Amino acid sequence: MHIAEGILSAPVLVSGAGAALAGTAVGLKAIDYDRITRVGILSSAFFVASLIHVNIGPSSTHLILNGMVGLMLGWAAFPAILVALILQAFLFQYGGITVLGVNTVIMALPAVICYYAFSPLLFKSYKLATAGAFACGFGSVCLSALIMGLSLVFTEENFWEVAALIFAANLPVMIIEGIITAFCVAFIKKVNPEMLPGYEPRSPRAPETED
Repeated sequence: MHIAEGILSAPVLVSGAGAALAGTAVGLKAIDYDRITRVGILSSAFFVASLIHVNIGPSSTHLILNGMVGLMLGWAAFPAILVALILQAFLFQYGGITVLGVNTVIMALPAVICYYAFSPLLFKSYKLATAGAFACGFGSVCLSALIMGLSLVFTEENFWEVAALIFAANLPVMIIEGIITAFCVAFIKKVNPEMLPGYEPRSPRAPETED
């Protein structure tokens, strides 16, 4: 879901760069030594997932996994996604340098929003946890498509049709990402639940005593 070079207006580019810089600064403060490996792994997963893409006008559609990145990293999703986008821009010419800030906001801001919206559901009942994980994957791509559309419309009102086309083209991706996120969360809860936000280890039961 990259916007290409030469499409957006200067005010949109500057606003995107400022928002990305602020989000990255907050994200870097949230990364401690123990989380560096996790950030690197999820940044790599994001990098690989978005390599296979289909061009749609000035943008493209592909798997993003920003919902999963957001759930596991919170604000640290900003630097993780930014690093992956920088590598994609230099290695494969996806997106570009001038649009780096806007593309980062398009994918990282929804990840953070979904982290706050759906992470409290992950350790509720099975149905709530599954619904929350699916909504996180679906909603993160949905919000990314909306922010991308707004970026195009604020550049030129004639981009309404292109924005609508991009949103419609990403509907299947929203559903796929929701399913993937739900499966990933279910798997992690079984093998390593402390990786997910809101995990509270159960205290061992006190030994029973006889009167």
